[in-house]
Amino acid sequence: MVLQSSLKNCLQLSCILRTPKAGFRSTTSGGLIIQSISNDVYQNLAVEDWIHDHMNLENRQVLFLWRNSPAVVIGRHQNPWQECNLRLLRQKNIKLARRRSGGGTVYHDLGNINLTFFTTRKKYERMENLKLVVKALKALRPQLDVHVTDRYDILLDRHYKISGTAAKLGRTTAYHHCTLLCNADKFILSSVLKSPYKGLKSNATPSVPASVKNLFEEDPSLTCEMLLDAIAEEYATQHQIGHHITLINPADETVLPGISNKTKELQTWEWVYGKTPKFSVSTCLNMVYKDSVLDVKVDMDVKHGRIEVCKIDLPEQWLPPALCSELVKSLTGSKFCSNETTTLAATLLRVCPQDDELQTRWNLLCENMTMLM
Repeated sequence: MVLQSSLKNCLQLSCILRTPKAGFRSTTSGGLIIQSISNDVYQNLAVEDWIHDHMNLENRQVLFLWRNSPAVVIGRHQNPWQECNLRLLRQKNIKLARRRSGGGTVYHDLGNINLTFFTTRKKYERMENLKLVVKALKALRPQLDVHVTDRYDILLDRHYKISGTAAKLGRTTAYHHCTLLCNADKFILSSVLKSPYKGLKSNATPSVPASVKNLFEEDPSLTCEMLLDAIAEEYATQHQIGHHITLINPADETVLPGISNKTKELQTWEWVYGKTPKFSVSTCLNMVYKDSVLDVKVDMDVKHGRIEVCKIDLPEQWLPPALCSELVKSLTGSKFCSNETTTLAATLLRVCPQDDELQTRWNLLCENMTMLM
């Protein structure tokens, strides 16, 4: 497989992608294989959106290859608090992204390959795409026991999931994307995809847990580069096109006009968290204070990532009712976000009576509230 990375080829790609739809329909056809030079999850998801929104696929099919630095990617209709450990993500500086397709939550790092198959809606066929991936794997390593399931997963050794699928079906254009585990960090994967949050009730689409395995564990000689090359080779063969991968920079506005705005939107709190379907939290905080345990009942309704209703039930003698009411009042309408709650608590602490024990109790309550987020 030949990697095209010269300025000439970038300009050629620019011409192809920027050709008006009417002209593109008559002047180009066949397949195109693109690989991102970026490992930024937001940039790569933005490329998917750009191709879906701008590229005429009537006479062309596109395979987009990409890899990300550590990130957790949730489906369009999922709840991040339900799907992953947000505190651990923050501690490890792992990005959280929401894609525009459905499906479940996945962990990405440089040991994971992402494949996006673009077609018209009429030609959309995810099973054929997955069979292509399996055929490429078999051609590379005939001894691999890999097959596609009815759930559109790819299993290794009839048990371990190495690929999951999601899709977006537009009015005329569609894309199917899937992952392929080569040598991902399974310890991090299992840690970040385990929610520690209690008392969540949501109608958001839940992920289906599965046992996973890296292809590297089956054959240590396999690398992501080998797998990418084999899949691109099979794609080129099946679509009868030249064996070329065109490298693309997702930050290049001359190639992808408007891509920066798409990337920025995918990073906003309003998209990543605010698009979460309405959910509620009903739990009991078991706060340890001076060798005793105090039970505090908390009920919240959250819509568009903001707290609509908040109730905190704790003994009157433990904290003045007026102070607790101020906290409830401040939380109502605020983001369901640990950073925002911490800021609110610090602000309210300034009006708290100058009593050391009272302030200690206040800080304990606020710390436990942020742990819910």
